[in-house]
Amino acid sequence: MTLPPDRPAPAPVNVRTGLLLGVVSALAFSTLGVWGKLAGQVGLEAFNALAWRFAAVALLLLPLSRGLSGADRRRMLGVGVLYAAATICYFGALERVTAGATALLLYLAPAFVILLAWLSGRAPRRTQLGAVTLAGAGLALVIGLPGPADRDPAGLLLGAGAGVLYATYLLASERLLAGVPALASTAHMALVAALVFTGLAAGGGTLGVPDTAAQWGVIAAMALLPTLIAVPALYGAVRHLGAARTSLLGTLEPLFTLIVAGAVLGEQPGRGVALGGALILAGALLAQWPARPVPARERRGLSGRR
Repeated sequence: MTLPPDRPAPAPVNVRTGLLLGVVSALAFSTLGVWGKLAGQVGLEAFNALAWRFAAVALLLLPLSRGLSGADRRRMLGVGVLYAAATICYFGALERVTAGATALLLYLAPAFVILLAWLSGRAPRRTQLGAVTLAGAGLALVIGLPGPADRDPAGLLLGAGAGVLYATYLLASERLLAGVPALASTAHMALVAALVFTGLAAGGGTLGVPDTAAQWGVIAAMALLPTLIAVPALYGAVRHLGAARTSLLGTLEPLFTLIVAGAVLGEQPGRGVALGGALILAGALLAQWPARPVPARERRGLSGRR
């Protein structure tokens, strides 16, 4: 099967490039929590800050997204809807349960990626299941287990929904956006998110134009690091590694967040961070273990039993 003439062929898979992009994406995404806290300190409401963040990225990148077919653009907008929905669920969970519980549920996304792929006929490897187990245990130590303040059923459902939607977003990116430039995908995702969060901010009465240099500085930082750098790097990692391996690399993000928050905000990490971080790293490394090649004779035997 050949690709349409207006759509470039997917780049050759390169594991090292994928690993580098995945780590860069996790590191850049990890700064979002810091910028979010700084946004509150300079008087920016969350949905208003997100609206300006994504609007700036869309205005910058959309003029560069030319020569794409209508079908490609529809696919990119659809994937953008998944990203916006996951973000809405995440912030909805934050309003009802603790940040630790919300993050723990969101970063169950690797398990959801593997489960959804399994349901579609791709059985997980043992190394993938082991990686999810290690990463989950590490996240529990780094972020903290849900406590008495995390018994709101709606909050827990929204947190789990964020994890499922983020997993679906990664799988959709892997399957629908192969061959689409990462910057074009980012531009269309940002367009959808800008419209969604502008509507939410307007509906909540918080939409407004930033009026201080500090507010514009936070928005510029949110647009640059966790969007313009993180999102294209994420799409590139998915292209080279697939959704499951990329999502497991993404579990490095909360570990990076603690490091960045400690350096910028002076926050002190808990005692379980060292062990939890080691487990997360072990899970991320195990996820990259190459699959055992299936001998030709075994492949013929399997095809004969279908």
